[in-house]
Amino acid sequence: MKESINIFWFRRDLRLNDNAGLFNALNSEHKVLCLFIFDKKILGKLEDKDDPRVTFIHREIKDLKKNLEKKGGGFLTKYGNPFEVWKKLIETFNVNSVYTNRDYEPYAITRDAKIKSLLKKKDIVFFDFKDHVIFDNDEVLKKDQTPYTVFTPYSKIWKAKVISGSKNNTYKNSFYFKSYPSEERVEDKANLFAHKSKLITLKEMGFEESSLDFPSKEVKRGIVKNYTETRNFPAQNGTSKLGLHYRFGTISIREKARLASTLNETYLNELIWRDFYSMILSKFPHVVDGPFRAKYSFIEWRNNESEYKSWQEGKTGYPIVDAGMRELNETGYMHNRVRMVVASFLTKHLLIDWKWGEAYFARKLLDFDLASNNGGWQWAAGCGTDAAPYFRIFNPYTQQQKFDKELIYVKKWVPEFGSDTYPEPIVDHKDARARCLETYKKGLEMAEKMA
Repeated sequence: MKESINIFWFRRDLRLNDNAGLFNALNSEHKVLCLFIFDKKILGKLEDKDDPRVTFIHREIKDLKKNLEKKGGGFLTKYGNPFEVWKKLIETFNVNSVYTNRDYEPYAITRDAKIKSLLKKKDIVFFDFKDHVIFDNDEVLKKDQTPYTVFTPYSKIWKAKVISGSKNNTYKNSFYFKSYPSEERVEDKANLFAHKSKLITLKEMGFEESSLDFPSKEVKRGIVKNYTETRNFPAQNGTSKLGLHYRFGTISIREKARLASTLNETYLNELIWRDFYSMILSKFPHVVDGPFRAKYSFIEWRNNESEYKSWQEGKTGYPIVDAGMRELNETGYMHNRVRMVVASFLTKHLLIDWKWGEAYFARKLLDFDLASNNGGWQWAAGCGTDAAPYFRIFNPYTQQQKFDKELIYVKKWVPEFGSDTYPEPIVDHKDARARCLETYKKGLEMAEKMA
């Protein structure tokens, strides 16, 4: 008879250290086989065959597989539809339980529900754990148990709850920041189920190796400590650039929140925004396809494709906008201050639907996260939670003067700036602002009439 095993399913948690689901799996009574599924449905939607995120994931899986096999364990990798993969797995192995960490995106929730139902028919228990966020979607609610839709009160309760879970009324030693020493449990080889398997190649999945460089997981404490003062200046090395690692769980959110709580509250707030947008996506799934505030559905977007192309290519004639877009296209990263400027420019200067911008960022950003990307774009367009009011329109010239006064960032990415080859602005700021205000006003008046 086959040995009874548990399977730990890696998803957005590609690490051995401080991994809640893996820790619990390794503390169970059965040996653990680790698994990763390259999801054909997700990969099939990607437009670029050299998508750097696929390369990044593949490298991380390769490293995990190597580390686990060194310790006597096995790492099974599959490529296909997860439901079909699981049907075959439970026929191949004598599976007692499945362990994993929760994924909060709509597709993942539906996928997991189907797989959980499949496993239940075979008396296989499906355990999922909180690992991607500090607080789950139902842990920070109003007194009437409804979700917060404004960040500031949410963040106050978030922080109060963290401290309430501490022995001495400080962030330090909070229950919510506790670590799960899963890596230590991996060292105990008796916990691991050995299984030899070959790692599928990028080519076999229809992809190519990306040439992009990936940001390091290691960040100097000084960057976090000085984050409040440096975070808005794109020419400075003032942000952690850890978004990619948060996205795929190659670092622990608990570990970084614990560090931020002692070094810089502004940085901690950025981590709270991740929880907030994850909660919003879960509680208000309609945001995936439309505005959080329904009345903004009546905005009449211009959606000029030529202007959209100029924005994509960084040829709008607005230097800080162009610098941001070129940085994104070349590196897969864009400074957060500049993200706000380019998003405001697209939605308000050009009156192009925020969903177009959201889709382009989803294609290009290494750190693309559905909840945060959606939330950020709706904020810029004025239609989301905590949104910038529609009449708040970033002036690209003022933003450039304030945050890149010496033009270091602009000249790095737009070397032809100031020469005859640099294009004239595709819209006049003053005229575009007036047009935006009029368009939004009409749309919101129409919404009132239709209510």
